[in-house]
Amino acid sequence: MPRIGPTDLTAIERTPTSPAALTQGLSHVLASSLAIKAKVESCNWETGEYRVVLQGTLDMEETKFEKP
Repeated sequence: MPRIGPTDLTAIERTPTSPAALTQGLSHVLASSLAIKAKVESCNWETGEYRVVLQGTLDMEETKFEKP
């Protein structure tokens, strides 16, 4: 798996984006992380609007995905 860089990380903020593109971007971030947590900050059951915050630590080790 290729390493994630700053450009990749900020790409998930681009709007508008499709759910499929966002899913792929978030999957890449999660797979490249050593630790991750999620917090549901708000949810409006009348409108369906929600806010989820992800916080994590990216794995900065260059050789993590190289075969021995």
